Amino acid sequence: MKILGIETSCDETGICLIETDSDFSNVKNLSTSSRQVKILGNQLYSQVAMHTQFGGVVPMMAKREHAKNLTPLLEKCLEEAGLIKSKVESLKSKVGEEKEEKIKEILFRENDLFEQLKNLAEKIERPDIDAIAVTNGPGLEPALWVGVVFAKALSEIWNIPVIPTNHMEGHVVVAQLQQHDESKVESYKVIKPEVEKTNIRYSTFNILPVSYPAIALLISGGHTQLVLIKDNLQYEIIGNTKDDAVGEAFDKVARLLGLPYPGGRLVSELAEKERNEFPNKIPPYPLPRPMIHSKDLDFSFSGIKTAVLYTIKKIQGLSQASSSDEARLSPEISASIKQEIACEFENAVVEVLISKTKKAIEQYGAQTLIIGGGVSANKKIRNDFEKESKNLGINFLVPEVKSSTDNAVMIAIAGLLNIQAGKQPEVDFKANGNLSL
Repeated sequence: MKILGIETSCDETGICLIETDSDFSNVKNLSTSSRQVKILGNQLYSQVAMHTQFGGVVPMMAKREHAKNLTPLLEKCLEEAGLIKSKVESLKSKVGEEKEEKIKEILFRENDLFEQLKNLAEKIERPDIDAIAVTNGPGLEPALWVGVVFAKALSEIWNIPVIPTNHMEGHVVVAQLQQHDESKVESYKVIKPEVEKTNIRYSTFNILPVSYPAIALLISGGHTQLVLIKDNLQYEIIGNTKDDAVGEAFDKVARLLGLPYPGGRLVSELAEKERNEFPNKIPPYPLPRPMIHSKDLDFSFSGIKTAVLYTIKKIQGLSQASSSDEARLSPEISASIKQEIACEFENAVVEVLISKTKKAIEQYGAQTLIIGGGVSANKKIRNDFEKESKNLGINFLVPEVKSSTDNAVMIAIAGLLNIQAGKQPEVDFKANGNLSL
């Protein structure tokens, strides 16, 4: 079975093709060796540099970039997988006049995307793909919309069923991937007259089993959630952020410290430098740990950001500013003070995350902890949660750093697992920016 994954939820355009020979139908009694997947092709285009000048993602710009890049990335992915076979014929001849009109209707707002996809379809045969998994939410709705209509158009052109896939579920399941020791070397023919055969080393992964119940902590720029996973693909959100997501808080604090967008990683680098240089230093600017003692499993990170704002104003010797001044604040503070604030901020965030997650694990008797989302790339979060999991005696799953950000691999894997669990293809579905697990 071959699954094409499509991801356009925010500012990363992803196309991936995976393959498995495994039968996952009996998901409760699988050994790791029987759950192998092979990544045949994987393409990812990041728009981060483009959005940096605006200090954040511009939804309509993200949408336009997705539309511009989806078809070229698809072609590269198919070529990488060795699935391109030349067959020059008009789209109308291949699909019929009625279906061509339907494809035009699907892409009626994206004429350039239609022309790109039409040109690709007219020069190649239908590739050997069994299903398409596409992110339909949550995320930025204009960005999601482009991926959804692209998948629907492909479905009509090549008669391939589509599985709408939850972006957050992708972040959960990608943590189960473990690189196989030896990736199999295979050969394929490419559509280039000067090249007859090319060797490629496919990446082969095991899908690790999960002991249930499990707790997933999903941390990104848009989400901070604790999810109870009762059984395979059975979710219940048990904790949520009441205001800023953790990744959003990192980026806002970065901005307060005068760091460029996206600044979360830069905050972490400053924090790590401070710990390495002064491992036993008492923080000179202590920050609060919001809701750390609340009885529920919810989060709040807006207060930490505001506390950083007030701390900087105090250091500058200025009057207390409201959070509405945040956009105008450009602090002239020393590098050493920035390090101290970054370190205390990261420590506060991680303490809250661990406290709430530990409470959820104990409350629900979890046997596995999964961490996913872009912020799961944070070194301190990964290290501290791994130590905590060992202390609690439970399994710990976290994606490779390169797989923690948005990508199409996680969507293809989520689509595959849903297909194997009996989920049926859909035709009449839409992009849903607020889609929940």
